[in-house]
Amino acid sequence: MNAATLLGHAVERMPLSGHDGRSGARLERVLLDDGTQLVVKRTSPTLDLVMRLTGATESRESALWHAGVLDELPAGVGCALVGAWREGDDTVLAMRDLGDMVVGWSRRISREECRRLLAAATLVHRGFEGASIDGLVPLAVRVSLFAPWRMRAVDRNAGPLPALVLRGWERFAGTADPAVAAAVLDVLERPERLAGPLSRRPATLIHGDLWLVNVAFEANQVTLLDWDLATSGSPALELALFLDGNSSQVAATKDEILDDFRTIWGDEHDETALRLALFAGLVELGWNKALDIAEHPDRAVRAREQADLDWWIDQARQTLALGLLDP
Repeated sequence: MNAATLLGHAVERMPLSGHDGRSGARLERVLLDDGTQLVVKRTSPTLDLVMRLTGATESRESALWHAGVLDELPAGVGCALVGAWREGDDTVLAMRDLGDMVVGWSRRISREECRRLLAAATLVHRGFEGASIDGLVPLAVRVSLFAPWRMRAVDRNAGPLPALVLRGWERFAGTADPAVAAAVLDVLERPERLAGPLSRRPATLIHGDLWLVNVAFEANQVTLLDWDLATSGSPALELALFLDGNSSQVAATKDEILDDFRTIWGDEHDETALRLALFAGLVELGWNKALDIAEHPDRAVRAREQADLDWWIDQARQTLALGLLDP
């Protein structure tokens, strides 16, 4: 069936207004006349803040699919896309409906499941090591996605996120270790300080948004959804970005997850890249942790976020002590 004619075979369509994604894209569940169930995502720069922040005019996931990159994913790693096409300024993505196999925000995963996810990501990283792929998010953009100047530049129709990010960085500047806060805020203004040394480490295709809302555990594979932040970078950056937003959903400590990552890579592990990547983790979501500490109504959440921020700040101190950032 031709991708662009798929929806002509729909016999039932239901909007998914409460889905886990936060990009602003519109999703619906679709039943075709042959019984196939799909999830259809419609996105555009007007709808999707990430597309605007990264300068995309169409979905990068669609571009990777059409270029055949996602067809080259190694055995054991899946892609949900079955079709992608343009309708005016919109990109329409048709995906297999994976239902409860998508982890989402609603449950924790075991340490063994986390190892399974890291192993699947490592298959991708090894399979695409050194590959040259067009259209990926530039590394300097990926490590400064939440920079204050980017947030100020987006239009007022971007929803509440830009204002929250700006307030969060103000909180961060006032509460974090002054030396660490100064270094983080400087990297946000001059991302090449971090992107430069990271770009000199061995690079590969990384998903760039390996949050559990984008992960499905199928019987014979781990399927990765939403490749719109795909980047060429170190596997360690993939890990750090995963830890940043997902560690509270894993039945293991961050240090245990780091140990599992080092074990998977063995003699090929790049500790310098990991130190840089962990600094990138604080650059990514330091604003969110500081904001929760200052403003979240639940005391337990505030305490958890404080402990989390303290861990990330300690990692950043270690990176700064090694002098790994460019001047």
